Amino acid sequence: MAELLKRLPKIPKRHYVPVDLDCSRIDELVKICHELLARPLPDVRAVMRWFQDASEFGTALEEHESLVYIRKSVDTRNKKAQAAFLHLIQRVHPALAPYKDKINKRLLEHPLRNKFPKNWERMLKFRQNAVSLFHEENVPIERQIEETAQEYSQLTGGLEVKFEGKKQTLIQMGVYQERPDRRLRRRAWETVAKRRFEEKDKIESIYERLIQLRHQTAVNAGFPNFRDFCHLKYDRFDYTPKECFQFHDSVEEVVMPAVRKMLQRRAKDMRIPRLKPWDLAVDPLGRPALHPFREGKQLATRTQKVFQRLDPQLGRQFKLMMRHGVLDLDNRSGKEPGGYQTTLPERKLPFIFMNAVGRDTDVRTLLHEGGHAFHMLASCDLPVTDYRHAPTEFCEVASMGMELLANREMQVFYPKKEELERSTRQLLEGTLEVLPWVATIDAFQQWVYTHPEQSREERHQEWMKIRARFSDGTDWEGLRHYEEVLWHRQLHLFGIPFYYIEYGIAQLGALMVWRRSLANRVSALKSYKGALKLGGSVDLHRLFKAAGGKFDFGVETMRPLVETVMEKLGY
Repeated sequence: MAELLKRLPKIPKRHYVPVDLDCSRIDELVKICHELLARPLPDVRAVMRWFQDASEFGTALEEHESLVYIRKSVDTRNKKAQAAFLHLIQRVHPALAPYKDKINKRLLEHPLRNKFPKNWERMLKFRQNAVSLFHEENVPIERQIEETAQEYSQLTGGLEVKFEGKKQTLIQMGVYQERPDRRLRRRAWETVAKRRFEEKDKIESIYERLIQLRHQTAVNAGFPNFRDFCHLKYDRFDYTPKECFQFHDSVEEVVMPAVRKMLQRRAKDMRIPRLKPWDLAVDPLGRPALHPFREGKQLATRTQKVFQRLDPQLGRQFKLMMRHGVLDLDNRSGKEPGGYQTTLPERKLPFIFMNAVGRDTDVRTLLHEGGHAFHMLASCDLPVTDYRHAPTEFCEVASMGMELLANREMQVFYPKKEELERSTRQLLEGTLEVLPWVATIDAFQQWVYTHPEQSREERHQEWMKIRARFSDGTDWEGLRHYEEVLWHRQLHLFGIPFYYIEYGIAQLGALMVWRRSLANRVSALKSYKGALKLGGSVDLHRLFKAAGGKFDFGVETMRPLVETVMEKLGY
């Protein structure tokens, strides 16, 4: 913990931004904004130079923001780090928002815009969208939203229980769900569920405030609801809510029968009539849980070997990350839940955050975040900085695709054939089991943000209605009060609204990459890496095509992917 971020390389030489710029000082940041807005731009050459300088300024700010975010998430009890994050969202973001809008307008309204480089076209489309959505009265509301979402992170990050004679985080409690002793699993599950339930009123209150604040930002921007506003805010030019509903329907028709069949086999193998929530993670044949590593350092070392065997370039890149100390892998008290990869764009380094406790799912998480990291490294040198960030729907193809591609080398963790087969089965089952949950979360959000005047009871009723639609047959009798608030554990609902359908879309893309690799591994990996290099310079249709897939949510696209998975699982 103490060594975290201590081995970062120096920031490369800047050409415009002062080397000693303090990004927490609003006056210094505003001074640069004023210069950018006042500088004469008589010709396209001057505009291009100005754009490079503005991009360098944006990159410096992003680097600072990433470091602030990392420091507050690795230790929720660090008051200095939390204060720095609050300063960022309460003061810096609101102060800079109007200037960012003015800088965008200056670029878009330049009289020589029709002579700008052709490869700026997509970037200008993004900027135009940002300008159309910006309303100054939303700036203080956005600050309130970030502060309120942070309340959820701090609350859930600090939750602990006493179990088996010791204090444990809720993430550490997950290991008990893989124990063969069913009574132990039940006690552990109920202990965690009860602890979450104790905070239900606080969590509901946080969410209700977020709903109202977000709805107000949409109304201020001229939208009837936050759903429509948010889709445009995320630059979703390639699909609409209508396609999201198509995704829900396809999952219901194609995926749900397969998932129910898998769980029926699980119940049969476990010799129980119906599965309970604490029966879903354990080995159905009663074998001890897979334990692929002891602690984060060993997890990193073995993962590097997996990447090295898959592709030497990826192996070298991950080794570089290890050398620079940009991996925070172990779970500990006071650490925020979840996992993420964020970018240090000036140093051109990824940072991976997760909460490993020695489970097979932890290995998959690191492979997943590693895919994000390789995506960042593949696109970090694109000349238009806006394109260094791909659409999130394809970012998740990079991560989920890596989980599947790297599975061929998992003998690094599992030299025993039986354990390797168990891990592979868990992975493939998971690729299908996640799709109903994605559909559930997205359908829930579609309803929540188009019914902003909902009561708490109405929200619970709608959640349960959606749960029934995508039910896998698990028995929740006697546990309905816990099931009604199951969505409380999904941090995306609080911190990143509507950022979840991406996982479902991307899982389809990842399965396309994997299915292709079954026929030609070398060609599939080459296409995958080639698509990563494109960043956000092309639309989703072309990104999926470059990776060897198709951007489509329909039944006819989904069915062969599900059939291939089921075939590999022996159904």
